[in-house]
Amino acid sequence: MEKLSSLPNIGKTLEEKLMQAGIQTPEDLLKAGSENALLRIRAFDDSACFNMLCALEGAIQGIRWHGLPGERKEELKQFLKMNQIHLTPINK
Repeated sequence: MEKLSSLPNIGKTLEEKLMQAGIQTPEDLLKAGSENALLRIRAFDDSACFNMLCALEGAIQGIRWHGLPGERKEELKQFLKMNQIHLTPINK
Protein backbone atom coordinates (compact mmCIF):
# COMPACT_ATOMS: atom_id res chain seq x y z
CA MET A 1 0.00 0.00 0.00
CA GLU A 2 1.36 3.41 -1.00
CA LYS A 3 1.93 5.84 1.86
CA LEU A 4 0.46 9.33 1.97
CA SER A 5 3.97 10.69 2.52
CA SER A 6 4.93 9.43 -0.94
CA LEU A 7 2.83 12.26 -2.39
CA PRO A 8 4.24 15.75 -3.00
CA ASN A 9 3.73 18.18 -0.09
CA ILE A 10 2.84 15.45 2.43
CA GLY A 11 5.38 15.19 5.22
CA LYS A 12 5.18 13.17 8.39
CA THR A 13 3.09 15.73 10.30
CA LEU A 14 0.47 16.19 7.59
CA GLU A 15 0.38 12.44 7.00
CA GLU A 16 -0.39 11.92 10.71
CA LYS A 17 -3.17 14.53 10.59
CA LEU A 18 -4.69 12.91 7.52
CA MET A 19 -4.62 9.51 9.18
CA GLN A 20 -6.24 10.97 12.29
CA ALA A 21 -8.95 12.35 9.98
CA GLY A 22 -9.57 8.84 8.61
CA ILE A 23 -7.64 9.32 5.37
CA GLN A 24 -5.19 6.43 5.25
CA THR A 25 -4.05 6.17 1.64
CA PRO A 26 -3.49 8.35 -1.44
CA GLU A 27 -6.68 6.85 -2.85
CA ASP A 28 -8.61 7.97 0.26
CA LEU A 29 -7.27 11.50 -0.24
CA LEU A 30 -8.24 11.50 -3.89
CA LYS A 31 -11.78 10.35 -3.00
CA ALA A 32 -12.10 12.92 -0.21
CA GLY A 33 -10.73 15.86 -2.19
CA SER A 34 -8.62 18.62 -0.74
CA GLU A 35 -11.50 20.69 0.64
CA ASN A 36 -13.16 17.79 2.44
CA ALA A 37 -9.82 16.56 3.76
CA LEU A 38 -9.11 20.01 5.21
CA LEU A 39 -12.54 20.14 6.88
CA ARG A 40 -11.92 16.71 8.41
CA ILE A 41 -8.56 17.87 9.78
CA ARG A 42 -10.09 21.16 10.89
CA ALA A 43 -12.49 19.22 13.13
CA PHE A 44 -9.59 18.55 15.53
CA ASP A 45 -6.91 21.05 14.43
CA ASP A 46 -7.90 24.69 14.06
CA SER A 47 -4.47 25.58 12.69
CA ALA A 48 -5.46 24.04 9.34
CA CYS A 49 -5.14 26.89 6.83
CA PHE A 50 -4.68 27.94 3.21
CA ASN A 51 -1.15 26.54 2.98
CA MET A 52 -2.35 23.13 4.17
CA LEU A 53 -5.24 23.23 1.72
CA CYS A 54 -2.85 24.04 -1.13
CA ALA A 55 -0.54 21.24 -0.01
CA LEU A 56 -3.45 18.80 -0.10
CA GLU A 57 -4.58 19.99 -3.53
CA GLY A 58 -1.04 19.75 -4.87
CA ALA A 59 -0.71 16.24 -3.47
CA ILE A 60 -3.88 15.21 -5.27
CA GLN A 61 -2.63 16.75 -8.52
CA GLY A 62 0.85 15.26 -8.03
CA ILE A 63 2.63 18.63 -7.99
CA ARG A 64 4.30 20.91 -5.48
CA TRP A 65 1.69 23.30 -4.13
CA HIS A 66 3.65 26.30 -5.46
CA GLY A 67 2.79 25.08 -8.95
CA LEU A 68 -0.98 25.25 -8.51
CA PRO A 69 -2.64 27.50 -11.08
CA GLY A 70 -3.64 30.93 -9.76
CA GLU A 71 -7.28 30.25 -10.62
CA ARG A 72 -7.32 27.11 -8.45
CA LYS A 73 -5.66 28.98 -5.58
CA GLU A 74 -8.41 31.61 -5.79
CA GLU A 75 -11.07 28.88 -5.69
CA LEU A 76 -9.43 27.45 -2.57
CA LYS A 77 -9.35 30.90 -0.93
CA GLN A 78 -13.05 31.32 -1.65
CA PHE A 79 -13.74 27.91 -0.14
CA LEU A 80 -11.98 28.98 3.06
CA LYS A 81 -13.92 32.25 3.19
CA MET A 82 -17.24 30.45 2.64
CA ASN A 83 -16.40 28.11 5.51
CA GLN A 84 -15.11 30.95 7.70
CA ILE A 85 -11.63 29.49 7.96
CA HIS A 86 -8.67 31.82 8.39
CA LEU A 87 -6.16 31.90 5.56
CA THR A 88 -3.25 31.69 7.97
CA PRO A 89 -2.81 29.41 11.00
CA ILE A 90 -4.19 30.59 14.32
CA ASN A 91 -1.47 30.86 16.93
CA LYS A 92 -2.40 29.36 20.26
